[in-house]
Amino acid sequence: MFASGMDSARETGGMAGGGVLIPVTFTWPHGGKTVHLTGSFGRWCETMQMSQLEGCPNVFQVVWSLPPGYHQYKFFVDGEWQHDEQQPFATSEYGIVNTLVLATEPTYIPPSPVTSTSTSNMEVDNNAFRHMPNQPISSIPEDIHASQNRISLFLSTHTAYELLPESGKVVALDVDLPVKQAFHILYEQGIPIAPLWEFSKGQFVGVLSALDFILILREVRPYDNLKDVALKILQNGVATVPVIHSSSEDGSFPQLLHLASLSGVLKCLCRYFKHSSGSLRILQLPICAIPIGTWVPSIGELNNHRPLAMLRHSATLSSALNLLVEAEVSSVPIVDDNDSLLDIYCRSDITALAKDRAYTHINLSQMTIQEALQLGQDSHSSYEMRSQRCQMCLRTDSLLKVIERLANPGVRRLVVVEAGSKRVEGIITLSDIFRFFLG
Repeated sequence: MFASGMDSARETGGMAGGGVLIPVTFTWPHGGKTVHLTGSFGRWCETMQMSQLEGCPNVFQVVWSLPPGYHQYKFFVDGEWQHDEQQPFATSEYGIVNTLVLATEPTYIPPSPVTSTSTSNMEVDNNAFRHMPNQPISSIPEDIHASQNRISLFLSTHTAYELLPESGKVVALDVDLPVKQAFHILYEQGIPIAPLWEFSKGQFVGVLSALDFILILREVRPYDNLKDVALKILQNGVATVPVIHSSSEDGSFPQLLHLASLSGVLKCLCRYFKHSSGSLRILQLPICAIPIGTWVPSIGELNNHRPLAMLRHSATLSSALNLLVEAEVSSVPIVDDNDSLLDIYCRSDITALAKDRAYTHINLSQMTIQEALQLGQDSHSSYEMRSQRCQMCLRTDSLLKVIERLANPGVRRLVVVEAGSKRVEGIITLSDIFRFFLG
């Protein structure tokens, strides 16, 4: 109705791929009250109203599924035809129009810069993205493999000593403590995991976590390379491993120097490549273009070995605990009826059951996840702590941006959401990053 004088003679040119349709996100980042989109893909007579991006009042977006080929489009902003000078454009019989070429295979086109408002940790970084196909690239170019080899070489030639902070404290538990008492200590100290010390043997024999009791966990030495540290964490399925030093030849009277974690190794890696990230093309790619993480089937079918596990906030605590075990994951996104992210339930949240000995008088099949999460909302679970574990990102964010955020203490995962709606699209964990780097 906005372009009645335009005929349908110029439809999409050079179309290929049969009936293949690629969802494309169009962005208008220049403000307005009402914004519509039209183009050759709608024969210049069909329009679609664009939605204002949450947290960015000047940004409007809409998704339109297009066949591969050459397309032209314009924006109808507050009653006037406009084009976006920040996006490719050309002159046609319809005046100046924006252009878009979609190859038969989905191809990434970098997003244009958009001014956005500042956000808290709980908010996604709403940098607008455009022309983004929903499926990731299935193969990795040779230079990406070279980047992986460089990162693997770094991890193999740097030691656990580089993980030690200048100052800090480590909480260890005596193996003779009753399990319930140790469980309460974890809660009171606000920590999800602690090493176990056996005084009679004079050594660390395991780790107590919120979910399980891991015995005879092999520690790492300060001179072990970071690759071995990361592999040991991944292979044992734990969050940390103790870094042990002993001055005696027989290894007696060891000294606990640090608890090594994947985030610490990642921070060390980021520090090393901070000024040379441009030479590693892999770090500049968007996460959707890399076979990493777990995605909903409609977005990441090429990457998934299993579907992304999600639950409604009204689901029972029993279903959440079962899913954590059966899906072999450390967290489950909690979503509303539109699959928009509300919160996340983690294994570490199980420690909230120690509050007032809640586990002794609750029914797991009756308590909802929402009620269970409220157990942890006290002085030991501040907004800042909860926001760290519920951070979000966009599928267009670069790998470098993702690993820099995952390197922050307490951040173990990023939930990939759709800009504006916060609809869950995937999840990237620390383990995903290292499994990709280490092949």
